[in-house]
Amino acid sequence: MIRDVGGSYRRALRETVDHFGGWRPRSDQIDALKSEGRWNNDWEASMELLRRRGATPLPPFDVLVQVFSGFYFGGDPNGDPARWSGFIRDEPLLVAADFFDHLSAAGIAWGFVSGAEPSSARFVLSHRLGLVDPPLIAMGEAPDKPDPTGLLRLATALAGTELGPEAPPVAYLGDTVADVQTVGQARRGCPGQRLLSLAVAPPHLQAPDQQQQRSHYEAVLRDAGADRLIQSTPELQPELLLSWLDVCSRG
Repeated sequence: MIRDVGGSYRRALRETVDHFGGWRPRSDQIDALKSEGRWNNDWEASMELLRRRGATPLPPFDVLVQVFSGFYFGGDPNGDPARWSGFIRDEPLLVAADFFDHLSAAGIAWGFVSGAEPSSARFVLSHRLGLVDPPLIAMGEAPDKPDPTGLLRLATALAGTELGPEAPPVAYLGDTVADVQTVGQARRGCPGQRLLSLAVAPPHLQAPDQQQQRSHYEAVLRDAGADRLIQSTPELQPELLLSWLDVCSRG
């Protein structure tokens, strides 16, 4: 998890639902929807919340996407990021660039499988973090998670070999049930490949007054199949990750 989207993607989701349905879903209602593992795409999640709320008529999907993008980007998603004025500009970063330097120094290849639009993901990775041509598969470049196609494609590229028992182990970190389920589906799609599902609660659940909600969310992640839970992305230092991958390699 690279950025806090509580004030951007989630805010755009709330505003989009309010725009069409006159109702702003609470964080716990969005979490409950996300825990079903089917609504990683925030456009589809917005539509589903409207549907469940009984909004009529439902907007055409392309119109909903346009409204959502207006809130999130505040400008042409494919245009100059300097001209964006939307919620994307309010995303706190959760890691620094040297996090990836440390992984590389330890011989750990890394990359990103994101449900965000390519322009959004690249803005954060390249413009804000300063990563040079980071390995990335974003929305539209592979089927939406939990379909494992994007993860398996990226893992193959990073490993430099076909996946399977002889390939290096692969760890994938995410903060949704869909992320965890992606690893489970990858295991079924690529028998013999060593895969590790790492999970972390999103930032809005890490405040001191959210302890109960966070515990519940973490339990949902475990039930979905997460192998390890971490407190925050920076906790995943190379030594810790390598020790977990070693355990994964030994079965």
